[in-house]
Amino acid sequence: MADHVKLCMHKLEVQISNLTTLTQLLDSELDILASKTGDGLKDAAREKLTLLTAIQKLDKELSTFPSEIYLEDPITELTGKIQTLLIECKNKNDVNAKAAHHAQLSVRQLKEILIGTPGSITYGQDGSVISGNSELVKDIKA
Repeated sequence: MADHVKLCMHKLEVQISNLTTLTQLLDSELDILASKTGDGLKDAAREKLTLLTAIQKLDKELSTFPSEIYLEDPITELTGKIQTLLIECKNKNDVNAKAAHHAQLSVRQLKEILIGTPGSITYGQDGSVISGNSELVKDIKA
């Protein structure tokens, strides 16, 4: 049983390391989204996917241990850290999803303004809202 506890502890420590790396990656992803350049976003997404796959694989391995093992003192401490990291990752991912959504909306609105899409909204010289006015782009030649 002692060997199982040690093996489980080792796997939980690796999972903590993976989740810590994921929190750092999510911070980097937010920085990339905030920069509005998109540089490195594909690489971050690829790295995140690889890390999530490793986390899922390790989680599946951890599920093979008997449930009693998770009642051991050193194990409960590690699982508590994992739960905290999971909540942190979820919160950071939610923030990143909102940031990505807002960035997408901004790009779409800018595109609509530039091409004069009906229903696009912009502002006149006096600050009033102008909707669907294609005068802004009527003399632009592509």
